[in-house]
Amino acid sequence: MAFSILSIFSSPFIFPLKTPKPFKPQKHRTITCCSQEPKRPSKNPQRPTSRNRKRTPYGTSRRSILKKTFTQEQVKFTAGVSADPHVGIIGGGMAGLICALNLEKRGVKSTVFDTGMHGLGGRMGTRVIDPQQLIFDHAAQLFTVSDSRFAELVEYWLEKGLVRQWQGLVGLLELGGQFVPLPSSAPRFIGVKGMRPLADSLLSETSMVNVVRPCWISKLEPFNGMWHLSENGRPRGKFDAIVIAHNGKCANRLLALSGLPLIARQMKRLELSSIWALLAAFEDPLPIGDGKVTFEGAFVKGVDSVSWMANNSMKLLGSHSNGPHCWTFFSTAAYGKRNKVPQENIPTATADKVKTSMLEGVEAALGLPKESLQRPFYARVQLWGAALPTNSPGIPCIFDPYGRAGICGDWLLGSNLESAALSGMALANHIADYFQSGGACPEEFAVGLEKEFQPIQGHDIGQFPGVESLTHDNQMPAYQVAT
Repeated sequence: MAFSILSIFSSPFIFPLKTPKPFKPQKHRTITCCSQEPKRPSKNPQRPTSRNRKRTPYGTSRRSILKKTFTQEQVKFTAGVSADPHVGIIGGGMAGLICALNLEKRGVKSTVFDTGMHGLGGRMGTRVIDPQQLIFDHAAQLFTVSDSRFAELVEYWLEKGLVRQWQGLVGLLELGGQFVPLPSSAPRFIGVKGMRPLADSLLSETSMVNVVRPCWISKLEPFNGMWHLSENGRPRGKFDAIVIAHNGKCANRLLALSGLPLIARQMKRLELSSIWALLAAFEDPLPIGDGKVTFEGAFVKGVDSVSWMANNSMKLLGSHSNGPHCWTFFSTAAYGKRNKVPQENIPTATADKVKTSMLEGVEAALGLPKESLQRPFYARVQLWGAALPTNSPGIPCIFDPYGRAGICGDWLLGSNLESAALSGMALANHIADYFQSGGACPEEFAVGLEKEFQPIQGHDIGQFPGVESLTHDNQMPAYQVAT
């Protein structure tokens, strides 16, 4: 049976979306945006300008951003929804792409803005290093399926030959080299050529989705019943509604003066871990104890600087791999927090320190004598400063109908690819329903604006439903490499 990416989501998304408390915009001052031209100090009322406005507070303190977030005025659109609405989606990871895909399914066009230099996908990242043809999944490592709606998407990927079940040996590796295989009641899936091609496939059959990248949306301005987006003063279009499909400090700064205090407040409640990734290529197989490593992936216990390790060469190429051994190592969240720096500009000294510390952690995890681990001929570290959520409201999406703005992302439901996909689907259908209503009764479409957050339980690199005995005790004593 042939699948189409636009036909696999055939039924409307049904969620208990209404919040138990009614939406109360009167708690904040409002800026009313209608079809009439408002009085503005600018001499050019046709489009927004930052000439006579304060600049977005990039580089300001977190306290300053918090203060602006909670004291800003609430935007309230009163003009009717246009006949051919256009949605601006900021973030091209799984949630943002799935949102765009499902908006098209409902007849709504969208533009996805993404900062990716190498491609879309966010944490669905795969890096190929030439000329050696080294390959690394340097973010999402695997995924499982527990929801029938996500299963339809995975079935499409399977038919297209983009994913396969990961049959390789995966388990727990304890300090000293003790490895125990992990049984799984649900299949583990990986991208056949890495994770990034999955992201590329999502929009391969669309005609109503435009992608702009690399692009850093730096300002949101409500004007004449529309959202006007800009990148460092350069106009990037106007939209009937906007979707924030990313998180972390950039999202918080973007929302700080947006006119969306309720959306901004929920985003600020999110707590994120920081994880270091080490990509390392070795000429020979890694040893473990008296033998050679036979596993392809391992959740590491008892080592402070390493929480996961995977042999990309065996995982992605299998028996066809006769070249270097390309490994991805992830730190623990605790290690990431202690060694966090600005991820856009990692100091060389910090990169060298982390690289050494993580390799020593690998050595300890494998039970090897100190300084006996072979030196990788290629090694690079990357910091995921906003890696994974540690708390969540446990809802599929957030939507402010007065400001016509929503949030989607894995953190709303958990910390895995499936959660991201389900969130994108939910928000797309909710926005389409709102447009279909004409916006006449916005209070009926308020979602998640006052939902409380709860801690998320999972491993440092995410949640994997169906993987048995995978528990993570944050209080477990861990071996710390001397620095």
